[in-house]
Amino acid sequence: MNFTKTTEQDSKYNHLEKMSISELLSNINNEDKTVPLAVEKALPEIEALTTQIVHQLKNGGRLFYIGAGTSGRLGIVDASECPPTFGVPHELVVGLIAGGDIAIRKAVEFAEDSTNQGWLDLQAHNISDQDVVVGIAASGTTPYVISALEKCNENNIITGAISCNKNSPLSLTAQYPIEVIVGPEFVTGSSRMKAGTAQKLVLNMLSTTTMIQLGKIKGNKMVDMQLSNNKLVERGQKMLAKELNIDQEKAGELLAEFGNVRNAIKNYNS
Repeated sequence: MNFTKTTEQDSKYNHLEKMSISELLSNINNEDKTVPLAVEKALPEIEALTTQIVHQLKNGGRLFYIGAGTSGRLGIVDASECPPTFGVPHELVVGLIAGGDIAIRKAVEFAEDSTNQGWLDLQAHNISDQDVVVGIAASGTTPYVISALEKCNENNIITGAISCNKNSPLSLTAQYPIEVIVGPEFVTGSSRMKAGTAQKLVLNMLSTTTMIQLGKIKGNKMVDMQLSNNKLVERGQKMLAKELNIDQEKAGELLAEFGNVRNAIKNYNS
């Protein structure tokens, strides 16, 4: 198949250094507007992967994201937000990045070029055929990610991928590839921009839809969220007050007694 790195093609804009602040912001915004439309075109592929994730997690499996650089960081962000948002264990959704935790803040040279470390990182979590592994790479060419998915395929582990080039090596490796073709970046090759935004949108869709399917939302509310700060406690009180038709003081007492919104609702009605 033909493979062209559209993420590396020249920007449609030139002489950026001569643009005013207003022109720069407006042009970046114009490019950003195209991203949701690119995601929309990939909805069938997003649905196919989400269906597999939901099935595996309902049967005791876990979801792993694996990536390098911006892509790896985005996976870690999405994974780390699942426990406080949906009240799930930290080990249910796991984000891995080439170079390890230090790479979350600082680039680790050549970490993404390793062809064995990705699989070793997954093995450290006792990866099994109950799990799903989603490789994330804007270019679709990152060795750390591709080699990890190849080993997953050999071990009957379901694999998905999120990339921003058509027919990339990563897409050809994954069983359930998602390709969001955003085209050239505003700054040539800066895939943290449109490609990163596209990956973030897809990750939001994967995790949120999965958690809803797992019963972690009631109506449209995060009834299993962890009450880890005053803002979330207040949000929980408002949820309870509305759901149970009680005042916020009573709602606060129920939260303190039962620990979260779902348990409070369940016990109040029992």
